[in-house]
Amino acid sequence: MAADTQDTPSQRGFGQVSRTKDIAFRLLALAATLVGIVSLAALLLNVVVDAVGWLDWGFLTNPPHPSPYQAGFLPALVGSIAIMLLIALITFPIGVGAAVYLEEYADDGYLTQFIQLNIANLAGVPSVVYGLLGLGLFIGLFNIGYGSVLAAAFTVSLLILPIVIISAQEAIRAVPDSQRQASYGMGATKWQTIRNVVLPRAMPGIMTGTILALGRAIGETAPLIMIAAPTTVFGIPNSLLSKVSAMPLQIYNWASYPQTEFQYGVVAAGVVTLLVVLLTINSIAIIIRNRYQQRT
Repeated sequence: MAADTQDTPSQRGFGQVSRTKDIAFRLLALAATLVGIVSLAALLLNVVVDAVGWLDWGFLTNPPHPSPYQAGFLPALVGSIAIMLLIALITFPIGVGAAVYLEEYADDGYLTQFIQLNIANLAGVPSVVYGLLGLGLFIGLFNIGYGSVLAAAFTVSLLILPIVIISAQEAIRAVPDSQRQASYGMGATKWQTIRNVVLPRAMPGIMTGTILALGRAIGETAPLIMIAAPTTVFGIPNSLLSKVSAMPLQIYNWASYPQTEFQYGVVAAGVVTLLVVLLTINSIAIIIRNRYQQRT
């Protein structure tokens, strides 16, 4: 009996090879992770070092200037924040509403499958195509105005709307069907079940997808160029139809200047500001998402 419980040489060899492969795969995964983290950390450190001495209160509150020592970021900063707020107000209700309809109301017919296929394809369309669409639709057809806050928000909203819809669908689909059936068993209607059961439990996943989509939107440049948004403006927008610039456009414009101070110091200060704004927006969204998680 004792001999039967002992591993044979072939079994011991198989176990040793398996452990060796497991360790090798673990080290390979760790190396892949470290490459990404170290590369990103080195890039951020280089940008932050270049921004030292340039990123100050005057840089954040002054308008652009031909001199690098007097250049400011205020109009682009306010313009990006205004565009992002409008994008969130546009994409969140439309994206969540579309996801609720496709998951809870639409039947699994050919039309629904066709819509799902097109949404998935639209999520991978290059951003410049959405810029052309915004140029023809919002400026050419609706005459909103070249480079206005409203035209920029609508155009970039089209870009991230498929991402919001897909992430919201996945979050709604992850809600167990037993919770829906329990709600129906208590006498709740379809809408009451969606409002009180499905959406609260899907909201953390919906917020996660929205955060990722907004993170992409704040750094987009091609759609804004296509709708003729100016790379530099000297005043903050005072209406939805005002000309607006954005932080990526202003940074791109500074990088084309021949002065070394613009190409390194001022550009680096703009990049750090853009990252801080992005992290702030993401942090606010994460706090809201965590509150929904605590409620559920």
